[in-house]
Amino acid sequence: MPDLSTTYLGLKLRTPLVSSASPLTQDIDSIRHLEDAGASAIVFHSLFEEAAEGSTLTQSALDRYLTLLHGAKCAVSVPVIGSLCATTLKGWIDYATQIEQAGASALELNLYQVPSQKDVSGSMLEDRYVEFVKAAKSAVKIPVAAKLTPFFTSLTNVAKRIDATGVNGLVLFNRFYQPDLNLDALDIQPNVLLSTSEALRLPLTWIGMLYGRIKADLAGSSGVHVPDDVVKLLLVGADVTMVCSALLRHGIGHLRDLEAGLIHWMDNHEYKSVNNLKGTLSQLRCPDPAAFERAQYQNAVKSVQKVVLTGREAWRILSGE
Repeated sequence: MPDLSTTYLGLKLRTPLVSSASPLTQDIDSIRHLEDAGASAIVFHSLFEEAAEGSTLTQSALDRYLTLLHGAKCAVSVPVIGSLCATTLKGWIDYATQIEQAGASALELNLYQVPSQKDVSGSMLEDRYVEFVKAAKSAVKIPVAAKLTPFFTSLTNVAKRIDATGVNGLVLFNRFYQPDLNLDALDIQPNVLLSTSEALRLPLTWIGMLYGRIKADLAGSSGVHVPDDVVKLLLVGADVTMVCSALLRHGIGHLRDLEAGLIHWMDNHEYKSVNNLKGTLSQLRCPDPAAFERAQYQNAVKSVQKVVLTGREAWRILSGE
């Protein structure tokens, strides 16, 4: 049997399968079931600075969160990673410290800010992110990961700047949950859409380009639904693959299917360990590094043209032209 172990944020994990922050990590019983099903680490649901009434976090809400986090840490043997989404510099520092004190094995900084202010430039927003990560990292001793969005003009530069803060890992990517319109009520309402395997392309591309260029570990998030998705992320350089939508759609037991599929693929391709296959198809090791950049676009356009031409030919045959 191949060795599935990997290291993420300095934590030795049994497999690269990590349960990301979700409604499934809000309940201790669910967290126990995640461990039983094979999750090698669990990202606790996010603490939002504005979670309680108004724009500030009440002490009672904070106490409930920290108590539940501590209970989760005591309930399972796998690492429990705290998740924080703050809005102010003070919030990042204060709540990061309290999450550490509650017993979190590590901390994931959920950098979720919609750039809606017209006077905030891209460079200002990037500076703010770097400042937030630097502040939270300096406030705690546990390992820290930064969960990024893909919406930067130069993601590689942002990743490099955040990596320079000494952060231990980057999670690619966060997802913006855009609102929808209720045409009957004429109102705006939330409408969370679960990801599909098609969403894998984005983290696949950027992890493949960042692997070997930064010191931080890399976690692939969004689009992990079947074993092949796990394999692909590992091949381009991910240290772990985070699962959320697939578990919400198929149940916690789906983790067992992902692990069994990973083992099956590795056996068939004669890989002895996850470390052996990690990064073998990254840009750093790819025979054609340009395949990750413009050549990829050119090939994609050609493939679409081929599909269109094939479709036209099929139409001619069916229509008798």
